[in-house]
Amino acid sequence: MQTPPPSSNPYSTTAKLALLPLLTFLVLFLGVGFYYQAQGVEYAFYQLPSPSALLPAVILAVLLSKETLTETMARYIEGAGHSNIITMCFIYLLAGAFSSVAKATGGVDATVSLGLSIIPAQFILPGLFLIAGFIATAMGTSMGTLAALGPVGLGVAQATGIEPALVAGVLVSGAIFGDNLSIISDTTIAATRTQGCEMRDKFKANLHLALPAAFIVIVLLITLGETGEANIPQGTNAWLALPYLLILVLAVSGVNVFAVLVIGILTSAIIGMSMTEYELASVGQDVYSGFGQMQEIMILSLMLGGLSELMRQQGGIDFLLGAISKLIRALSLPIKIGNSLGIAVLISALNVCIANNTVSIIVAGSTAKALAEQGGIEPKRSASLLDIFACVVQGLIPYGGQLLIIGATFSLSPVDVIPYSFYCFILAGVTLLSFVWRAKKER
Repeated sequence: MQTPPPSSNPYSTTAKLALLPLLTFLVLFLGVGFYYQAQGVEYAFYQLPSPSALLPAVILAVLLSKETLTETMARYIEGAGHSNIITMCFIYLLAGAFSSVAKATGGVDATVSLGLSIIPAQFILPGLFLIAGFIATAMGTSMGTLAALGPVGLGVAQATGIEPALVAGVLVSGAIFGDNLSIISDTTIAATRTQGCEMRDKFKANLHLALPAAFIVIVLLITLGETGEANIPQGTNAWLALPYLLILVLAVSGVNVFAVLVIGILTSAIIGMSMTEYELASVGQDVYSGFGQMQEIMILSLMLGGLSELMRQQGGIDFLLGAISKLIRALSLPIKIGNSLGIAVLISALNVCIANNTVSIIVAGSTAKALAEQGGIEPKRSASLLDIFACVVQGLIPYGGQLLIIGATFSLSPVDVIPYSFYCFILAGVTLLSFVWRAKKER
């Protein structure tokens, strides 16, 4: 969304109050989560659906508006109906449909089996990291990857005696690696749409940071010296993995993301019907099931789009931007380094609070874009920074879905897995070092 130049007084009371709805959402969402966590409820931070937590914030934003109710609602609907938001929603639908159809046809099991069958015993940990990365890149979801690979990883740990928390951390690392790079990941979709860049360009920008970090992780895992034989899923057909390979090739080749996803859906269905007992009647049901899996993030995107427009109109975005700019000036850093750091701090802080990397990117998008424009940072670079630090934090917070699901699978506390999520720490370090390197290069 377009962010106007800062108002004459971005620190006015009105501008500060404009952020109150967002604070209300965070307090409500986190408060309920911590309450359920204290009660020992599983997946405590997912007991209150985020759209439900956002509704009071939207009502408060409407009440704070100085415009009439009709004008305020018109502005809210304008924000919710912004082309970036609507485009994201359609891509979410197609991504959900592809994941659903591919899973129903056996594509996930086939991809897992194909990868595990070629891993030498001495490279079981780096192999699991690469497989998780590949699957997450193809599926576009770290949660789906961990759900698919978690039982396999647990079997590896049990059969080989490798520390379960280490195996869990390796899977989380690989899932974050792939999710961060994936063309069809909701974080990539949100980052590229809010920053106004092409997915292919953001992918290349990410690759320059992700590959060195992944290489360091692989070397680290090899030096640990842990070995073992994987329990390979039996009875799978390697051809069922073709749709995942196909969408990777098409996406990296620059084919329009809508075309990529439609081709992926059709390919999965055709191969499934020709090689398994998958039936034509099931295609429509699985596509619709995939749509349903994206319902929450779609509703949340629409509601946040409207809320962001109200916050922008009331001066909240200007206030936030001004506060971060003031912090950057206080650090006396070169503007490109300072604004890059500002984007990293902004998205990290939001994701710590929200515990959802996609939502955090949507909330931070307009402010990050303004920071990028101020600092002369290319849109592909700002999109990359948003996605990287959102994913890094998501892989390290114990109340995030990724650590919760892998902890539940391995019967571990999510906190036990954090020290072994090597990729998250290393990617953050590599990216921060790149700020200085790029600044020196451009002098």
